[in-house]
Amino acid sequence: MRDDEIAGRTDSYFNRTRRIVEKFGDARVTYAVFLRRPVVSAPRLAVEFLEAVSARRGTPIEIEVKYPEGSWVGAGDPLLYLTGSFAALADLETLYLQKLGPACVAAHNAYQMCLELPGTAFLAMEARHCAGQEMQEMMAYAASVGSAAARREGARGFIGNANDATAHWFGAKAGRGTMPHALIGYAGSTLRAAEMFHATYPEDDLTVLVDYFGQEVTDSLAVCARFPELAAAGRMAVRLDTHGGRFLEGLDPAESYAVLERHAPAAIRRYRSETELRHLVGTGVSAAAIWRVREALDAAGYPKVRIVGSSGFGVGKCRVMAEARAPLDLVGTGSFIPDLWSETYATADIVDYDGVARVKVGREFLLRKNGQRRGS
Repeated sequence: MRDDEIAGRTDSYFNRTRRIVEKFGDARVTYAVFLRRPVVSAPRLAVEFLEAVSARRGTPIEIEVKYPEGSWVGAGDPLLYLTGSFAALADLETLYLQKLGPACVAAHNAYQMCLELPGTAFLAMEARHCAGQEMQEMMAYAASVGSAAARREGARGFIGNANDATAHWFGAKAGRGTMPHALIGYAGSTLRAAEMFHATYPEDDLTVLVDYFGQEVTDSLAVCARFPELAAAGRMAVRLDTHGGRFLEGLDPAESYAVLERHAPAAIRRYRSETELRHLVGTGVSAAAIWRVREALDAAGYPKVRIVGSSGFGVGKCRVMAEARAPLDLVGTGSFIPDLWSETYATADIVDYDGVARVKVGREFLLRKNGQRRGS
């Protein structure tokens, strides 16, 4: 990134600070960079940006990553210490904070989701919810970091994503996916859409979106009957994306409770918040809905047909699904994108000026514990 681009995108008071320091004399400083909430360390994009600017400008920046990528970081713990010329670092703060905070929070969310459902695979489907390519790259990177951290603890984690541009973060050359609702509307029926897809991509496994006509059970069984070889070979899945304004086919509140009583009675026998109850027995893709489809597939002789869940699978919903032992084989989600953007705000404070430790009152916890001289 050129200096004029940096100047145009950074906060003006950092640009002014750089010019003042250049006029009155440079100093060697150390910044502590942190977030106010627990996160998973995802510093690569910020570090690569700093390294690139340092190399282009010819101004060395010492970058000390305190928590390796994928490590858990407590609230207020510095993730990075940056040391170098004050004039060279002053105008970079806006941009490296942008590249650090959201990635760390999204990585933490992805990590938690994977651990809540350790036996379920995840597919990153965040791209269409992102504000442009830069955010898309950041969120895919974050999901891969959180996933890798969860895999180290035994979870399956994210097995890929939905587009080619960011597939490299998951060790793949291309994104994954089969059909949107629009294809089913075009085909006129769920079965016909499945036939069209299979005719066009005969070597691919078949995942069919089954909620378009509100006949999730009926259409799932119809597609299985049409492609019994795929169903028997474990090459077929049905994806549930039922609208939150209605119940899955054949369910209502009473029947939803009955389904869970058959499979996970303990999950509904304690006090629940309204949100948790909706995830268990409410409208949309509930635990009861997933169990109902599993019942129907097994009863019809299709035990190898997998179930994919999508629609609002964040940390809380994954936790509820785990308690209900919902038989999910794969979750498609973009809900690792932070809900509260204010939680993603990373902050940087200078903690050392030419070897003198000094920071604003209230931020003393950022000071390095290495015997530095203290300023007044």
